[in-house]
Amino acid sequence: MLSIGAFAQIGQVTHRMLRHWDTAGLLRPAHVDPFSSYRSYDPSQLQRLHQIVALRDLGFGLEEISLILDQGASAGKIAELLHIRQAQVEAEHHLATQRLADVQRRLQLISKEKLMSRIEIIHKPLPAVRLAAGRFTVAEQPEIAGRVGPLFDKIAQSLHGQSLSTPIAQYNGTEDGVEVIAGYATSAPSLTGVEIVELPAVPEAICGVHLGAMDSIHESWQAVHEEVLARGLVPTGPCREVYVRAVSEDQGDWVTELQQPVSVA
Repeated sequence: MLSIGAFAQIGQVTHRMLRHWDTAGLLRPAHVDPFSSYRSYDPSQLQRLHQIVALRDLGFGLEEISLILDQGASAGKIAELLHIRQAQVEAEHHLATQRLADVQRRLQLISKEKLMSRIEIIHKPLPAVRLAAGRFTVAEQPEIAGRVGPLFDKIAQSLHGQSLSTPIAQYNGTEDGVEVIAGYATSAPSLTGVEIVELPAVPEAICGVHLGAMDSIHESWQAVHEEVLARGLVPTGPCREVYVRAVSEDQGDWVTELQQPVSVA
């Protein structure tokens, strides 16, 4: 028999983890002393220990590991679980790559002792806008970039045969993350297969113009929000991006107006 310490050392897991697996019914000790409750394991259980560790390293949860080891999951079912996990890992990698790029950009800005290049700021009201739009909610900001473009494409396909007006996106922070509404300005009362969203008029907004690619738009947004605070105002309500020119693939000549509704602090 192997003590819990020796068993844990061989599997490179903690005593606490072994106790957790025991409670979950995933890996019960071969013997539990009735007086000291001390756990002991049979060497034959090392194979199951290594299987559990390997499946955990792949990202499977305890229920999935139990399904694979105890319920005789077929090769097809295991392959299905692995495909799901593969998609999750790819999504996590994409998000991590975006975060790394953002960190690198911020480090470059800090190294230049300059948080961002200045842009022209204006104070103006915003008119009400009627959008042929779609919407989605993401848990974190970096996820937006990979979804907002395809949403515009989907709306454009739904409006096939109709002239497209100005593309606009609204971003609203919620308890669940960020809600994004994106679409094209329209005067149509209704459209088949497309949601009509009314963006209300805003009495006051601080606005700036971002020139160029979207990968640096956060710098321009930072300038807008710095100006909001400098003028003794506070952000109120969802912000908007109006894509005045958004044609070229490399986004080098894009022109985007940033609109932040405000009120007096």
